[in-house]
Amino acid sequence: GRERPVHAALGGREAADIILWRRPKVSASILGAATAAWALFEVAEYHFLTLACYAAMIAMLTFFIWTNASAFMNLPVPRIPETILSERTAKQVILGLHRRLTWFVHRLYAIACGEDIKKFIMTVVSLYIASVVATCFSSLTLLYLVVLCTMTVPALYERYEHEVDHLVATGARDVRTHFAKMDSGVLRKIPRGKGATTAAHGTTANNVHGWHRSHVN
Repeated sequence: GRERPVHAALGGREAADIILWRRPKVSASILGAATAAWALFEVAEYHFLTLACYAAMIAMLTFFIWTNASAFMNLPVPRIPETILSERTAKQVILGLHRRLTWFVHRLYAIACGEDIKKFIMTVVSLYIASVVATCFSSLTLLYLVVLCTMTVPALYERYEHEVDHLVATGARDVRTHFAKMDSGVLRKIPRGKGATTAAHGTTANNVHGWHRSHVN
């Protein structure tokens, strides 16, 4: 039932172009940098502070040689790009993260209030599965897997969209069938929250008043 293409669903901007490999050099650079970082920290077991110090020393040595040799070799003096220290870019990133965190917290709060018991159960099960998966990997490996899936799954889905949609539709029908059986057998017997109780009392009161009016008439 999705009406928008994958590019529009991902925001339709530069980030969507990178995720869908519309800019292959940038996408390959991000995936390569993430793979290199994971290999250095997780496989080779280097410490972050050690690598940061080495990188800073190499960068300072490179700038020192470049600056002193620029007068003899007619080279331009190296400059730090303004985008790295841009206050506007930093504010945009922080505000974007804040908006997504606020939406996520409000969404969990709405689900926890018991408005939809099916969604509540699915959320709890999903969080439990995520916690089990997190215990099987380190934080860095889990972060790398997230980056790897982000840079590969949407692009593969866009390429094999019809096949994946068919499989998902089949699985969704099976899940709805199982939930219908669970709803009729178990979920309807679970007491609801305050809103559901108020609605039930209102229905009962209306039935009583209707019975009373019919017998009076």
